[in-house]
Amino acid sequence: MDYFPLFLRLQGKPVLLVGAGEVARRKLVLLRAAGAVVTVVAPDLSAIATDYANDAQVLLQQQAFAPEQLHGKWLVIAATNDSSVNAAVAQAAEAQQIWANVVDDTEQCSAIVPAIVDRSPVVIAISSGATAPVLARRIRAQLEALIDESVGTLAKMAQRWRETIKTRLPDVSARRRFWDAVLDSRLPALLKNRREQDAEQLLSDLLAQAETPQRGHVSLVGAGPGDPGLLTLNAQRALQQADVIFYDQLVSPAVLELARRDAELISVGKKAGDHKTSQAAINALLVEHAKQNKRVVRLKGGDPFIFGRGGEELEALAAEHISFDVVPGITAAIACAAYAGIPLTHRSHAQSVRFVTAHCQNSADTLDWANLAREQQTLAFYMGVAQLETIRAKLLEHGATPTLPFAMIENGSRPEQRVITGHLSELPEKARTHQVQSPALLVIGDVAQLHHRLQWFKPETARSENVQPERSVA
Repeated sequence: MDYFPLFLRLQGKPVLLVGAGEVARRKLVLLRAAGAVVTVVAPDLSAIATDYANDAQVLLQQQAFAPEQLHGKWLVIAATNDSSVNAAVAQAAEAQQIWANVVDDTEQCSAIVPAIVDRSPVVIAISSGATAPVLARRIRAQLEALIDESVGTLAKMAQRWRETIKTRLPDVSARRRFWDAVLDSRLPALLKNRREQDAEQLLSDLLAQAETPQRGHVSLVGAGPGDPGLLTLNAQRALQQADVIFYDQLVSPAVLELARRDAELISVGKKAGDHKTSQAAINALLVEHAKQNKRVVRLKGGDPFIFGRGGEELEALAAEHISFDVVPGITAAIACAAYAGIPLTHRSHAQSVRFVTAHCQNSADTLDWANLAREQQTLAFYMGVAQLETIRAKLLEHGATPTLPFAMIENGSRPEQRVITGHLSELPEKARTHQVQSPALLVIGDVAQLHHRLQWFKPETARSENVQPERSVA
């Protein structure tokens, strides 16, 4: 961040405003609204003298700027049309370690004034770092249309009830769950319809319910393949409500950024070929934290019910009579293939798709290779990077053609996505040449070569490393 976002309590604080034109007038209105005691300095005060001559919050000084005027001030705003004066204000403020805002001159600013959505006591500040003020104002207009005045009413109600709620719900997590319940209830709608008395009663009822001891709960949440934009609304809500989140290594940092800031994040380190925490240990951790009456999220890459052992974890919770819910995620085969421009089914080339896991030799030995080698279908292999020799050998042994197209999608849906294509006969060699690493999804079938025509996801770092297959799917 170029600027650290901060709200200043200026009530009763002395502030210096240099300038008395129209821009300075707008800044003065905002400063007065914040309760600041404003000294306005300018050689000509005629533009504002009439309106503010008798204002107890405003002191008018008709004179040129001088550095000593900054003494005792908390903030200074330079709003003149003379760049040399503005620069002198910024330099003097820097010398005295006072925050300075210079209108329309980012280089001189140590503080900037954002675009504001005022739903007091809720205030939203939008900043583009002073680089695109029109964009900031446009965002403000969108937020103002989205957030009506009832939000301020709700915040004032929360302020009135604050001490009562703190006394009756001394546990911080219990208070947070209570407010989640309030905001998810019809109370905001009641306030929007100006039914404040009904809203007060509902809040009182919800508080009484919250005083009943709450049991722990586990949400099994699918994180998708990595792009945080693919999370469902329910997944985002669960991440915001969690006390503790157990996540796999396949969960991207961008997804974890959506978690509640004070939630405890615990890596249980599961990815293909690297299980730092055993499944039994993970099950025990989920049970342990739920029994501490915590709201737990078990966050899994992709979908928890597609090769994610989600069923095993729920069985462990059910055996301990712990409540749970499931938030599905977009599984890797669907998401990665889509981001590679590969339709898993296609009327002309594949009437079915099979999801297959082949992460170890034992699992490869149990697969029905004769059916997997049939034509007119798509195979999506999860966790198959370590078994490419076996996959090729088994498919060829059971009748698959050597020129059958494949696509390996590494880090699908992420900025570093790579797509390596070729023929089944050269599968392991291609993977070694391009040093394919997990996470990678292997797609085998005629649809794989459609990547060349249908690829659309092209972030700056995304690459396709392939040869054009000779087999036609036109």
